[in-house]
Amino acid sequence: MEEEKEMVGEADQKETAEEAPDSAMPSPPDEPLGVPADSDSGSDSDSDSDSDAEAQDKLQIEALESELYNNPSNYDAHLQYIRLVRKTGDLNKLRQAREAMSALFPLTPTMWQEWARDEASLMVGVDGYAVIEKLYDRGVSDYLSVPLWYDYINFVQENDPSVCECSVAGVSTARNLFERALTAAGLHVTEGNKIWEAYREFEQAIDQTIDASDSVAKYKQVQRIRNIFHRQLSIPLVDMESTLRVYKAWEAEQGTSQDAESCDVTKSFPHVASAYEKALDMYNARVNFEQQISRQDTSDAERLQQYLIYLKFEHSVGDPARIQVLYERAITDSPISTDLWLDYTRYMDKTLKAGDVVKGIHSRATKNCPWLGELWVRYLLCLERGRSSESEICSVFEKSLQCTFSTFEEYLDLFLTRIDGLRRRFSFAGELEVSSDYQHIRETFQRASDYLAPHLKNTDGLLRLYAYWARLESKLAKDMVSTRGVWESLLKISGSMLEAWQSYIAMEIELGHIREARSIYKRCYSKRFPGSGSEEVCHSWLRFEREYGTLEDFDHALQKVMPRLEELQLFTLQQELRTADQKDNNFRKNDREKRKSGADITKEESPAKRRKDASQITKKSYLKDKGQVQNAVEVRKIGNEKTKIGDGMDQQEMKGSAPDTKSKAYTDQCTAFISNLDLKANNHHIREFFSDGGGVGEIRILHDKFTGKSRGLAYVDFIDDAHLAAAVAKNKFMLLGKKLSIARSEPKKSRKESTGHSDHAESVGISTSKGSMASQKTNYSTSKGRGEQVQLTGKNTFARPRSLEPLGWGANKPRTNEAEDEKPRSNDEFRQMFLKK
Repeated sequence: MEEEKEMVGEADQKETAEEAPDSAMPSPPDEPLGVPADSDSGSDSDSDSDSDAEAQDKLQIEALESELYNNPSNYDAHLQYIRLVRKTGDLNKLRQAREAMSALFPLTPTMWQEWARDEASLMVGVDGYAVIEKLYDRGVSDYLSVPLWYDYINFVQENDPSVCECSVAGVSTARNLFERALTAAGLHVTEGNKIWEAYREFEQAIDQTIDASDSVAKYKQVQRIRNIFHRQLSIPLVDMESTLRVYKAWEAEQGTSQDAESCDVTKSFPHVASAYEKALDMYNARVNFEQQISRQDTSDAERLQQYLIYLKFEHSVGDPARIQVLYERAITDSPISTDLWLDYTRYMDKTLKAGDVVKGIHSRATKNCPWLGELWVRYLLCLERGRSSESEICSVFEKSLQCTFSTFEEYLDLFLTRIDGLRRRFSFAGELEVSSDYQHIRETFQRASDYLAPHLKNTDGLLRLYAYWARLESKLAKDMVSTRGVWESLLKISGSMLEAWQSYIAMEIELGHIREARSIYKRCYSKRFPGSGSEEVCHSWLRFEREYGTLEDFDHALQKVMPRLEELQLFTLQQELRTADQKDNNFRKNDREKRKSGADITKEESPAKRRKDASQITKKSYLKDKGQVQNAVEVRKIGNEKTKIGDGMDQQEMKGSAPDTKSKAYTDQCTAFISNLDLKANNHHIREFFSDGGGVGEIRILHDKFTGKSRGLAYVDFIDDAHLAAAVAKNKFMLLGKKLSIARSEPKKSRKESTGHSDHAESVGISTSKGSMASQKTNYSTSKGRGEQVQLTGKNTFARPRSLEPLGWGANKPRTNEAEDEKPRSNDEFRQMFLKK
C-alpha cells in the first residue's frame, strides 16, 4: 500500500506541474536542489563551462538582489532569484528568498510542493518535521489544490511518529487532517474522490490493526468506513459508478451479501440508494460545465467566462459549500481576476459575514489583487465586523496605503472607511472595552487631507471629507474652534467651490449660529462662482435674512446684494444679446447664400427691382429684430423691478438706486476678437497676457448659455487703436498651452457687407425707469422705400392663437365678446388693422 501511495504521489506531482495556474504567476522549474539542469561532472570542458555559468549566475543574483531591494513588488524578479539561488544549493538563502516572496504574493501549489521537498531533503528529527508540516499548512491556504492536499496527507502519514504507530493521538491527528481536506476539496467534482479514497484506505488500514476478538472496536471501525462510503456516494463526483462497485464489494466482505453482484443497496440501505441517485443526477447536470472548464484548447479569458457561467448555475442551486469550492477552483486558475475576487468576497460577506474563513478570503484577495482599493475596504470592514483588534486593523490599513491605486478616490474611500471604524469604536468604547482617543480620528483626518488635498482640489470628494471632519469635531469633540478651522482650511483649498461655502453656512445655521452664518454670506456674496453660482449666493442671502434676520439685517443685505445682482444680470444680458447678434449674422449669411444660389430663378427680373425688393426685406427684418431685442430688454427690466418690489423695496428707493439709463454703447471700434482660448482661461489670464502692451478695458469671455462653460472665444476692449494694434501683433502667441488667434473685431463691416446698409448696427440702451415699457411703441407699419405704403395682397386666412396673460394682469379689464375674439381674421382685416392710423 505504501508503494502505491508513493506512485500516486509522484503522478499527482506531475499533474500539479501541468495544472498549476500560469496567468501572470509562472512557476520556477522543478530541479534538484543545488544541481544545475545541464550539469555533467565527467567532462573537464564542461567543468570550465560550469564555472563560467556559476560566475554568470552570481552576477545575475547580485543584480536581482539590487532590483528586489529597490522594487520588492517585482514578481518576475522574485521567481528568477529563487530559481538561481536554488541552483547554488544555499538552503538558508533560498529559504529567505521564498519567505520574502510569500510575504508579498501567494505562491502557486507547485512552488509550495517544491519548497516542501527541498526542506524534506534536509529534514532532521522532529524539528524538521514541524517546519515542513507548517509549510504544507501554509501552502493549502493560498490556493485550492487537491495534489498539494494529497502530498500533505502522505507526508503526515509517513513522518508523524504518532500516526505511524496508530496511537490514539496520531489517529485523531490524521482524521482531523482528512476532514480538513474534505472540507476544502471534498466537493471538487473531478478530483475530490482522491481525498475520499485516501481517507477510506487509512481507515481500512486502522481496521487491520484492531484485534478480531475486540468486536466492539471492530464494529465501530466498520461503521466508520461504511459512513465514509455513504458520504462519498451522496456527493456528485467523477466515476461514481466505480465507487458504488467498490462499496458493494466491501459490503460483501463484511457479510452483508454473498458477493458484490448480489448486494442490493436499495434494500439494505434505501437512504443511501436515494442519495446516490440524487448525486448522480447532480453530476450529470454538471458534466458539461466541467468539460468546458477543463478544455486545454481554450484561453484563460474563455476559461474564466466558463467559470462564471458555472458559478451562475451553482448560485441558482444555492448550496453555499459547493459555491465556495467552485470559487476556489476559479481563483486557482485565474488568481488575478478582480471581478472574480469582488464577486467571491461579496458572496462570503453576505453568506458568512464574519469568521476566520471570511477573513482569510479577504486577506488572500488583497494579496492577489493589491491594486484594487475596494478589496481593501471590504477587508477593513470584515475585520471590524469580526471584532478584530485595533492593532490588526491598523496594520491592514497601513498596508493598503502602500499600494498603488488607479484613482485618488480609492484612497479617499480607504481613509473614510478607516475613520468610520474609529468613530464607531469611539462611540461604543464602553461596550467593546476599547480606550480610544478622539485624537486618533483627528490625526487620520489630517493625514488624509495632507495626502489628498493637492489631488482632489475643488471636488465633491474633498468636500465630503472635510464636511465629515467638521461634523465630528462638532458632535464628538465638542470643539467649535476646531470645527470652524476645518471649514476655513477647506476654503483655502477650494474657495472657488460654491458647495463648500454653502455647506459651511448650512452647518452654522443648523447649530443656531445665525451671526456666524451672516458673516460668511458677507464674505462670499461678491465672489465669482461658475455658472449662476454668484446669483444663487445673493438670493440665498436674501432668503436667509427673511427667515432669520431683522428688518435692518434684511435692508442691509438688500443694499449689498442688489448692485451685485444688477451687475450680474447686465453681464448675462450682454452675453445673450451678443449670442443673438451672432445668430442673426449667421442667419443673414445663410439667407444671402440661399438668395445667391437662387440667382437663376430671379434672372428674369431687372437689377433695379431686385435691389428694391432686397432693401424692403432687409429693412423689414431689421425692424422686426430691433423690436424683439428692445422687448427682451424691457421684459427683463420689468421682471427685475417686480423682484425688487417683492423683496420689500419701496418703488421710490428702487428708482433712486437704479443704474444709469444711458449705458455706454458698445461700438467694437477698438476691440480684439480672440479664439482658440483654453477653456480654463479667465479674465485674469487674458489681462496678464496683454499686460506688456497695456490699455486693456473690458474683457468678455463667451460662455455656452446652457452649460455656462467657456466656448474658447472672447472680446477684449482697448483704449485706443495703438494698444489694439499691439494686441493683434501677439497673434499666435501661447496662453495656457494653446496658440491664440487674435484679430480686430469688425462686426459692422460684416453686417454692412451682408445687408447693404451702413446704419444697421445700433447700440442698445437699458432703461430701468418706471413706465419705460409703456413709453415705447412698436412700429408695425412697413415702408416701401421712403414714405410709400406697402400694399399687402393675398387671400390666406390667419387663425389667432389664444392669448396668455401673466397671472394677475388685466383682472379688472372688461372682456370683449369671446366669440368675436376667437373668430379667425382674413388678410383684408389684418391689413386694415395695420394701415389704420
